[in-house]
Amino acid sequence: MRNVLEYLEASAARFPDKTAFVDEGGSVTFQGLLTAARRLGSCLAARAEAKQPIPVLAGRTIETPIAFAAVLAAGCCYVPLDPQMPRLRLEGILRQLESPLLLCGEGERKTAGELAGVCEPVFVGERLEEPEDPALLERRRAAMLDVDPVYIIFTSGSTGVPKGIVCHHRGVMDLADWLAEAGGFTAADVLGNQAPFYFDGSVKDFYMTLKTGATCEILPKKLFSFPKLLVGYLNERRVTSLQWATSAFHLVAASGILERERPEHVRIVLAGGEAMLAGDLNRWRAALPEAVYINLYGPTETTVDAAWYRVDRDYADHEAIPIGRPCANKEILLLDEELRPVPPGVPGEICIRGSGLAHGYFKDPEKTAAAFIQNPLTPDYPDRIYRTGDIAVYNEEGLLVFQSRQDGQIKHMGYRIELGEIERALASCPALEEAVCFFDSGRDAIVCCYAGNATAAEIIGHIRTLVPKYMQPNVFRQLETLPHNANGKIDRVQLKESYFHETGER
Repeated sequence: MRNVLEYLEASAARFPDKTAFVDEGGSVTFQGLLTAARRLGSCLAARAEAKQPIPVLAGRTIETPIAFAAVLAAGCCYVPLDPQMPRLRLEGILRQLESPLLLCGEGERKTAGELAGVCEPVFVGERLEEPEDPALLERRRAAMLDVDPVYIIFTSGSTGVPKGIVCHHRGVMDLADWLAEAGGFTAADVLGNQAPFYFDGSVKDFYMTLKTGATCEILPKKLFSFPKLLVGYLNERRVTSLQWATSAFHLVAASGILERERPEHVRIVLAGGEAMLAGDLNRWRAALPEAVYINLYGPTETTVDAAWYRVDRDYADHEAIPIGRPCANKEILLLDEELRPVPPGVPGEICIRGSGLAHGYFKDPEKTAAAFIQNPLTPDYPDRIYRTGDIAVYNEEGLLVFQSRQDGQIKHMGYRIELGEIERALASCPALEEAVCFFDSGRDAIVCCYAGNATAAEIIGHIRTLVPKYMQPNVFRQLETLPHNANGKIDRVQLKESYFHETGER
């Protein structure tokens, strides 16, 4: 295989009238999805260059998977974007992409109108009756290779500029092939999609649907505020698989709903994005003892997942859940600061090699060269590894256990965030003299310590135009001055120690 569209074409041939994606307002069959993709793709191919990144305002409707498939049919790569992202951030990404077009669903009409000065909005629903151009689509398809970009996902950047991670067809196909086998996915499954389509966790739902012929239920976001209604919805739609962000997995467990009502048809639960808490895992296992539970680990730069652990024993609430072993066609190296392998039982930085490695960061060769480096264990020929910045250790069972980050990057609400980007936004607030951020993992909270004449509400009011809601601090501590060390830098260690001492967290 050279192209992920082969999954859709095969499923459309096997199950033409079977429902592929469902939202609150409608559904699309596999044949309907393929037909829509080819019609809209013909329109896009006539107006965009081959391999051109095409942004998509990725709402929670069936219009988003149609848009993704259409972009791929046009021989381009899609760039899913959060429609609720601050306008200035959206404009910055769109200018970086230099795309002539912006794909949108009906629900994104207002946002698209505000961005019309940067690129031309194309509304998915208005183009589904366009004539197909088979010859043009075939020319585009024939020129594509499995190493060509399939999507670009933008994540937080330490300098305040989001990083665009360029992933390719081969990486996605290897992920899908491994996941289908690991999870035993078939056309009989109903996938309960929780992850937003601009978040890389949704890649698994999208491509498991295309590959296996399963049906994907796009779960309404509001249900996660009402766990009882969520479980009822899962039962009504007979959902069998949950591939969720760990934060959503924890949220449902902490709500107490699983002690009163259970998702009756769920056979497998996969969670990734943050460290899995054993206590919440135990609540799920008590409610659904026959289900399979898989803990996933992986940065966006390695095409979603790089390691996995199928829970095969009981864990006390205080125990760490392993991230396990590498996924198929990937290898994990634990290296020290000198990039030498660490001895067994000694923590090291997770470095990953294999087919899932992204090409790098869009229009940023310096960041790419810093993160994707030559494998120090094979210096005689090109062999890239990705330095994650995550620290892990092998336990006595030979399983990887995540320990911590080694830099200012955090995982919060399922998102990978650079604290430097938040601090850059805070620095633009005129009422602040100084401000720094750190993460309270126990409370899953971003803490902002600042000096200046501003309230928390005023600070949020300023930075909400610069960073998404999930990047805005949850806790504010106003100080007369911030402490500095002998080098004149803000003493982050002292600030953290003071905070944790006062809160009694550590």
